[in-house]
Amino acid sequence: MSLPILLTVDDDPSVSRAVARDLRRRYGRDYRVMRATSGADALDALREVKLRGDAVAAILADYRMPQMNGIEFLEQAMDLFPRARRALLTAYADTEAAIQAINVVDVDHYLLKPWDPPEEKLYPVVDALVQSWEETPDRPVDEIKVVGHRWSPRSYKVRDFLARNAVPYRWYSVDEPDGLRLLDAAEADPDDIPVVIPPNGRALVRPTGAEIAAAAGLSTDPARDLYDLVVVGGGPAGLGASVYGASEGLRTLLVEKRAIGGQAGTSTRIENYLGFPDGLSGSQLTGRARRQARKFGTEILTARRVVGLEARGSARILTLDDDTEVTAHAVVIAIGVMYRVLDAAGCDELTGRGIYYGSTFTEVDAIRDEDVYIIGGANSAGQAAVYLSQRARSVTLVVRGKELGQSMSHYLMEEIRSIDNINVRLRTTVVGAHGDEHLEELTLCEQDGGQIERVPCRHAFVYIGATPHTEWLSDTLRCDQHGFICTGPSLLAEGARPPGWTLDRDPFYLESSVPGVFAAGDVRSQSVKRVASAVGEGAMAVALIHRYLEER
Repeated sequence: MSLPILLTVDDDPSVSRAVARDLRRRYGRDYRVMRATSGADALDALREVKLRGDAVAAILADYRMPQMNGIEFLEQAMDLFPRARRALLTAYADTEAAIQAINVVDVDHYLLKPWDPPEEKLYPVVDALVQSWEETPDRPVDEIKVVGHRWSPRSYKVRDFLARNAVPYRWYSVDEPDGLRLLDAAEADPDDIPVVIPPNGRALVRPTGAEIAAAAGLSTDPARDLYDLVVVGGGPAGLGASVYGASEGLRTLLVEKRAIGGQAGTSTRIENYLGFPDGLSGSQLTGRARRQARKFGTEILTARRVVGLEARGSARILTLDDDTEVTAHAVVIAIGVMYRVLDAAGCDELTGRGIYYGSTFTEVDAIRDEDVYIIGGANSAGQAAVYLSQRARSVTLVVRGKELGQSMSHYLMEEIRSIDNINVRLRTTVVGAHGDEHLEELTLCEQDGGQIERVPCRHAFVYIGATPHTEWLSDTLRCDQHGFICTGPSLLAEGARPPGWTLDRDPFYLESSVPGVFAAGDVRSQSVKRVASAVGEGAMAVALIHRYLEER
């Protein structure tokens, strides 16, 4: 087989030769180094590589090139080799362009010219690129086949699970000949959908999340019985705890019941996260955090639920959904919150058939030139409106409050006001959903005059607040009246420590009513519901865990 390729692109011949020379010196035995002197030539070379079936591990592109700059080139190169790692070569004056590249085309690194000595400035960056590529090598998009129906809630859940876990798949409808052919090969009927066919050809009929995860090559079983730290939940807080825990030498396990990233992973654009002035998607942010966590040695289980927590002496025992027990010295609960269900007639029956909670990625192609409704008025609803407005004919925000500013950031309100095809209906609620096979209409009620209107709608996305799912913890940890986990000072009612507290100190700031069990992010009572604060709490929890472990 041919060696994987490292491609450099620079219009300055001397720089191009120097980069190729330094790369061959270090990586020539394991990689084939190619160079091009323009973006157009590099794209032609990549197309030939694609036709030959060779792999591209990393691309290093100069920012300042005529006709096509480095960012424009990398955008097109991503379409040919989406898993190739990317770096931008910039002069010191172009660092703003490098930041733009990170936001626009998800560049992994940027390199300042000159990079002498390469041992200090070039090789560490390329080492990180090739290591990341080796951990997630190229896979064909048809590695997993999914056969289902567009308006099937089960089919939607499978597609959403694969998309949110960054697993390539090819979709086949039972209304098309190819879909029926695959059902025949799997000895399944149209009523058996969804059918998932992994690379080994062994069809899975109506598979569970754990079965799909295993077929996609995701880890579903813990590798050991004992860990220093078990993190429950893979959103920003859980990822923050995993990165800092593993990087500081703790044997760390992360358990996520659905998809790494949590609700934040479904955000279409986060524009107020520190260090990303042009914004980035939730999937970009959490995808990088997942790579970071794995880089430092975090073990990640996907599609597994933790259903029990128990303290046995100094050990903390977590029970998984198949009754497997995992022992930890310390635990971080970072399960976040779930979107509230829309309490309107007909919504339950049409969920997954036109009514969707949170995620917009799976349906983004289906809403092209459609009239879309988004129910909710917080940042997540606003971000979805901006994102979908690029494809939909119109987007209508249905907001219960009297103004957007009650729950939405100012920058997002201003952006929404500047987009012509976004409409906002304030003091309005959805009181009904109608349709046979799929959603066809919504009934809206204006609170001021009580006027009721029935509007055509095939796609509605719901963002109406969230609640914690902590029922499985109610017998173990103290929660507030809304189900959020109480920690630190909130546990000290009238100066008294919580019942059963065994240590001769007050609970740490993020520590729950059980010593050694910490809560971080949205699930914690009185937390700030922002991505940045969730990441910070995950990191802070690890610092407090070190103090807890030292006193044992």
